[in-house]
Amino acid sequence: MSLLDIFSSKTTLRDSGLMVGSVDNHCHLLPGVDDGITKMESTLSLLSSMEEAGVRECWFTPHIMEDIPNKTEMLKQRFEEVKAEYKGSLSLNLAAEYMLDNLFTERLGAGDLLVHKNQSVLVESSCLVAPYGFESKLEEIKHMGYFPILAHPERYVFLDDHEYRKLKKMDVRFQLNITSLLGLYGPMVKDKAEILLEKGMYNYVGTDTHRTDRWLQMLDRKFKKKYVDLLNNIINN
Repeated sequence: MSLLDIFSSKTTLRDSGLMVGSVDNHCHLLPGVDDGITKMESTLSLLSSMEEAGVRECWFTPHIMEDIPNKTEMLKQRFEEVKAEYKGSLSLNLAAEYMLDNLFTERLGAGDLLVHKNQSVLVESSCLVAPYGFESKLEEIKHMGYFPILAHPERYVFLDDHEYRKLKKMDVRFQLNITSLLGLYGPMVKDKAEILLEKGMYNYVGTDTHRTDRWLQMLDRKFKKKYVDLLNNIINN
């Protein structure tokens, strides 16, 4: 770290120490199943890089949606293949990122879900338009005995402060994409992420990593030092 960095108001994610002991609750490292990593070698290389950065636990969350209708058993089999090849120290877990569409409604009703930590289900929506019956779908998840985790809520342009607060009152958990806070989705998403973080609305953090170059870009991106303490409270969850 340079003297300029030491006395500036910003640091890089790599130099901040935030990744040490952290949990990545959302990434697309399961090879060849969605728009994320395509090859086993790339998965293994990225896991090694995560280890070097200090990450202690990683949740694979492949997409499941009508356009990518991954079968639960196939994903479990692919995950076992990764675990058989991986020789590192990271704790690896499998869940999924479910689009709130008709396929999810079917899977939920059938109890055919890859569940995240603490009996939770990671869900997403179109970033531009809320799905029909958005809040009802979240309530149905709770009715079926799960807790909804809303992936990257800062990216949804249809949500405002009032709606965020309403979701929190419904006990919907929020998962921050750290890439949002680093400005990798643009200034509007970054601003919303900062506001939600300052208000203490996030429960979990993930990288949403799809590619090796994005992971490396994230590590070397600068962000405000004042957010280190706020992130420290949730990045190890």
